[in-house]
Amino acid sequence: MGLLTFSINVTLDGCVDHREGIADDETHAHFTRLLDQSGAMLWGRTTYEMMEEYWPLVARGEVEAPPALREWAITLEDKPKYVVSTTRSDFPWTNSHRLVGELGTAVQELKDRTPKGVLVGSGKLATELDRLGLIDEYKFLIHPMITGHGPTLYQGGLPSTRHLELIYAEPLSNGAVSMHYRRAV
Repeated sequence: MGLLTFSINVTLDGCVDHREGIADDETHAHFTRLLDQSGAMLWGRTTYEMMEEYWPLVARGEVEAPPALREWAITLEDKPKYVVSTTRSDFPWTNSHRLVGELGTAVQELKDRTPKGVLVGSGKLATELDRLGLIDEYKFLIHPMITGHGPTLYQGGLPSTRHLELIYAEPLSNGAVSMHYRRAV
């Protein structure tokens, strides 16, 4: 069974808005490594739609991008992508699949059949999966900024506090810090 890892960019004040943060070569190389180490991506419909509008074009070379962004896009293109949606059933982006059935059961089955693990990259979906006790690890890239707006991490709240064990913390040269936590038992 693979682990379910919540991985996202977050500012010091908890903002997870995709337009915030440092989007440089180092950041993209960091996320490319995470993607290489995983077996699949899991997103909610909104995140999937945001991603599908841009990254396939970068992967095909239809949008000019620095090498680190192109490498991320190519890696993402080949990775299996699973989407949770109640309003959409067609996901034409390469290797994209709709996750069907009851959320907890469907995600557990995905974890069971993905030994390299699954990365969750959608804040709202991760909150719901955390409520179900399905998230095993957290890999946050903390950006050195305060945005003063949302959306924020766990905006919908959790029923109880999550105690975590630090696995590692690695500063990047751009001032961001990669934080890896595992759920404490």
